[in-house]
Amino acid sequence: MKDSLAREPQRPGPVLGRALQILGAFSANCPEMTLSELSRRSGLPVSTVHRMLGELIAWGALERGDKGYYRVGLRLWEVASLAPRGQGLRERALPFLEDLSQITRENVQLAVREGTEVVFVERIAGSGAVPVLTRVGGRFALTATGVGLVLLAHAPAEVQEQALAGSLERFTPSTVTDPRALRRMLAAARTNGYAVSDRQVTMDALSVAAPVRGSGGAVIAAVSLVVRHGSTSAHALARLVCTSARAISRSMITPQI
Repeated sequence: MKDSLAREPQRPGPVLGRALQILGAFSANCPEMTLSELSRRSGLPVSTVHRMLGELIAWGALERGDKGYYRVGLRLWEVASLAPRGQGLRERALPFLEDLSQITRENVQLAVREGTEVVFVERIAGSGAVPVLTRVGGRFALTATGVGLVLLAHAPAEVQEQALAGSLERFTPSTVTDPRALRRMLAAARTNGYAVSDRQVTMDALSVAAPVRGSGGAVIAAVSLVVRHGSTSAHALARLVCTSARAISRSMITPQI
């Protein structure tokens, strides 16, 4: 009984819970908000939000701009940047991502899985490359992006079932939303060593991604190239992406001096 109680997740206390609600109200679409907007998006009374904003600003989690809008503070960004899955992975992968970017002059991305979503930990935009919807720190569906398909292909069975259950979001007419077709794509990703997302997120983009492995061979991340649809073949991109992914994988298991 004692062991089971020790493993039971602890819920945030009332004060911490309200602070997290306020911080969680911010998003890529709403990076700055007024007091009333924060109240509405967090679901907390204006008086509660107003009272807690002082403490959040004093600590550096939030800032208040000249026009009175509240935004995420630098100290919160500093703390978030210490997350080990992003920090260590990004530092070791960055030289290879930069090489891939210089060779191709296309969009290069590095991502990890959290639950049934992709979290992007690095993105290098190529000069004149096709615009993409992703950003560092942003999240996306596992079933649509190249990196997402790779990470889902190597995820535990229960994660795959959860990701493929229910209604899948359609981003373009080419987005694959049939679970049976997606299962075939995941099987192909495991067999081929890479995944292809063709116009699934935007109608002008083709993404090819490959897995990054850590110690023991477990897939810990995925790297991708995103190019303009029709500019080259997925097979040609796959060779470059897989080479970069293998190089990053070797760096992840090599002790740093």
